[in-house]
Amino acid sequence: MAKKLTFKRLKEFTGKEVGLSEWMEITQDRINSFADCTEDNQWIHVDQEKARKSPLKGTVAHGYLLLSLLPYFNFQNEVFSLNYKMAVNYGLNRVRFIKAVKAGSRIRNRAVLREVTKRGFRQILLLSENTIEIEGEEKPAMVAETLALIYL
Repeated sequence: MAKKLTFKRLKEFTGKEVGLSEWMEITQDRINSFADCTEDNQWIHVDQEKARKSPLKGTVAHGYLLLSLLPYFNFQNEVFSLNYKMAVNYGLNRVRFIKAVKAGSRIRNRAVLREVTKRGFRQILLLSENTIEIEGEEKPAMVAETLALIYL
């Protein structure tokens, strides 16, 4: 059984890396599905022939696709393995898309818990810094500060 999540336990994690996810391949099928879902069919994402002739030499993932994968990645981290009632996205403070992710690349998320704040009765607000890394690349694809509201 998972340990119970408490404010005190979360404070101990502040400033520490709380998760390094498994690698995930960003396939062209995943990019196409995201394009279909969001109606963002810009050629740099879905037209492989045209994208091959671009400066990026191939199709790339949508920045918002990377952002939308953060909940999946973060449920692999240590904080969210603890026992709590519910967690909801509360927002974003800062997001930067630094390097394009080419179709076929593998990415993972490195999460650091930056702040833990009590919010009312049995609610805790978490501020995490998420860095999406690209396998074999020096620069990350994305850095995002996310907020999650935890109900105990």
